[in-house]
Amino acid sequence: MSSIKNYRIEILSGLTVALALVPEAVAFSFIAGVQPLVGLYAAFLVGLITACIGGRPGMISGATGALAVVMVSLVQQHGVEYLFAAVVLMGIFQILFGVFKFGKFIRMVPYPVMLGFVNGLAIVIFLAQFSQFKVINDAGEFVWMQGSMLYLMVFLVCLTIVIIKLIPKVTSLIPAPLAAIIIISLLVLVTGMPARTVGDMASISGSFPSFHLPMVELNLETLKIILPYSLILSVIGLIESLLTLTLIDEVTQTRGRNSRECIAQGVSNVVTGFFGGMGGCAMIGQSMINIKSGGRSRISGIVAALFLLSFIVFASSLIERIPLAVLVGIMFVVAMSTFEWSSFRILKNIPKSDAFVLILVSVVTVFTDLAIAVVVGVIVSALVFAWNNARTIYVELDQKNTTKDKRTYILHGHLFFASILTFKDLFDPKDDPKDVVIDFRYSRVWDHSGLKAIDDLAEKYRKEGIKLHLLHLSLDCRNLLDKASSMVEPHPDEDPHYRVVIDYKNKPGESI
Repeated sequence: MSSIKNYRIEILSGLTVALALVPEAVAFSFIAGVQPLVGLYAAFLVGLITACIGGRPGMISGATGALAVVMVSLVQQHGVEYLFAAVVLMGIFQILFGVFKFGKFIRMVPYPVMLGFVNGLAIVIFLAQFSQFKVINDAGEFVWMQGSMLYLMVFLVCLTIVIIKLIPKVTSLIPAPLAAIIIISLLVLVTGMPARTVGDMASISGSFPSFHLPMVELNLETLKIILPYSLILSVIGLIESLLTLTLIDEVTQTRGRNSRECIAQGVSNVVTGFFGGMGGCAMIGQSMINIKSGGRSRISGIVAALFLLSFIVFASSLIERIPLAVLVGIMFVVAMSTFEWSSFRILKNIPKSDAFVLILVSVVTVFTDLAIAVVVGVIVSALVFAWNNARTIYVELDQKNTTKDKRTYILHGHLFFASILTFKDLFDPKDDPKDVVIDFRYSRVWDHSGLKAIDDLAEKYRKEGIKLHLLHLSLDCRNLLDKASSMVEPHPDEDPHYRVVIDYKNKPGESI
């Protein structure tokens, strides 16, 4: 019985997602400058393939706005056939990212960046729904609704939100968003309310997608045109997909597989490009609808894709009668549930730098796009980390190993590009005896800047006629200091050559 219940939940969740996918796919098609079916086919193919072989069961993929805003320039300049070719190449890049396991680098995204990404995307989802409050006037321009049309739209959106909030308290037999779609659609149908419907956006009627080779010349000129777009699209698609995967991991307390998801996204886009689709990636809004509705397995994603195809081929006239207001209301609820409201509470309890990064990423996501926001967030976080570590380097005098003719310093902290100025100020060769030892047991040399700083320090001591020894260097540090061996004399307990293979099995602080 439990198994039957799970199947029912997965199927109903998939149906809910499919209904929500229709206006999204159509809207993103308009943004990209292509026909609605190009977006709908992408939502079906990308959604089906990633649901079958992806690394995150329960995650929904399809045509997205983040990709559409990049695609529009290519379509306007060169036509839709070049878009199909670019999508194929985009998929190939994503497959390579997965094969070489580049997906693991998503762990480099700090938690404040993740929070900023989630909040920014929630705001984007929320603001995007207001486009449905516009209509085309007699001059062919998009203008805001007015009068009774606006009041009816607002009423139905609010009623949708109320239904979604109340249904879980009444029954768990049907997902709340699906219940809202059914109730609002029946209400509009029975009362004859003049509400805008999915059909008012565009017709979604079509046939099964068919194989289609992109009609472009296979030469270097074509490659020059599509290569920049394909690279950008592949990176944006993977960033959004992997961050969505990470978010769902946290919500469901499970673990997805990044590299497998990269490959699945790539395969889906290669196939989509050969079947007249605009390509896609993970969709955080639809993924959250699925998770909140109880979809946890691959079944819900597969069902959503199959329902979407059935809408296109068999039930377009029925789906086109669904009021847009109910779908807008669902997405409003998704946006509100996606936003991390707890981030307001923790802002005063976390470091100011993390709070700044969180807000920065949210703002950049809203005003530019996801990829730029994440890159900016990671860079700022890295700079903050480097600055904080640069301020923690210091030395202490080792009293036990210091005599009249010998002085031993114990260095604490990381030696890298940001800390070298502080490092240089820690030592004064004019005040030191003829034999100086720097103990690195609590320090590490991370880059060439650190190596150069030691090299410069050794030169200062050499000019003063002082012997400088390095003690307790880790093996990786000694490898970096290979070039400094002509100036820095080894400590008696040290390897005199500095030419050693990195061996992380060496115990910290162990003399080598």
